[in-house]
Amino acid sequence: MGFEIFDIEIGIDIFDIDLLHILVLMGVGMCAGFINAIAFGGSMLTVPFLIFLIPKIPTIPSVTDETVLANGTNRVAILLQNLSAILGYKRKGFSNFRHAITLAIPAVVGASIGAVIGTETPGQAFKPILAIVMVTMLLLTFFNPTEWLYKRINPSGGQYRIITSIALFFVGMYGGFIQIGTGLLIITALRILDGEDLVITNAHKVFIVFFYTIIALGVFLSKGQVDWVLGLTLAVGTSTGAWIGSHMAVKMGDKWIKVVLVIAVVASVTKLLWDTIMGNG
Repeated sequence: MGFEIFDIEIGIDIFDIDLLHILVLMGVGMCAGFINAIAFGGSMLTVPFLIFLIPKIPTIPSVTDETVLANGTNRVAILLQNLSAILGYKRKGFSNFRHAITLAIPAVVGASIGAVIGTETPGQAFKPILAIVMVTMLLLTFFNPTEWLYKRINPSGGQYRIITSIALFFVGMYGGFIQIGTGLLIITALRILDGEDLVITNAHKVFIVFFYTIIALGVFLSKGQVDWVLGLTLAVGTSTGAWIGSHMAVKMGDKWIKVVLVIAVVASVTKLLWDTIMGNG
């Protein structure tokens, strides 16, 4: 079953995936959404899991590059999760949409380029890149990156706008390519250059990610590199986890989140590098 939007065919068949896969994927999504709500790095769980899950679904052709499909499919959950966050900020009275959209423009341009690169990167090259990114982002969680967020350069006038736009362009390019850890990069850039408090900065972050993800998702869709059943299933999980996380400001949660990320990243990186060495994918 499927339908078309413009020239993009969108196929949705709920029988493409069995109940166990749905439940496990939703569970992974909940963990990722929870982590994203109180820290960062949820995509370090979702992208590798999608890479491992896709070959196990019989209706997905074996010739499909699971790494590219996982990279594109993850954008569905990212889009809906950030839309939910935008609505949440709106309910809390955040209304500086004009400035947020202005910040998003260079990121959108960068993301369109990054997404094209992502769709053209073969799995055999993408897997080691993903492994390196995951290890790097994992290490950042142990160096308390929030300490950097209180440092401000905040240059004035046109200098500020140019530097901020350049920074967000490259962050957007990275986000369009791989997404993992983009939230931290955006928050860091905005705190250093924009100088707003963390609440407003985080609100700007979800706007930026939402808008550039629309473009990135469109690029992956145009290449047929999105599985809607997996993406929407994951989105249900991430949205639920984000809601739970947003209502649990528990300091002790930071420690076990790091433990979960370490286990997941070590296992995922090992599998990704093994596949690369053995030539699988």
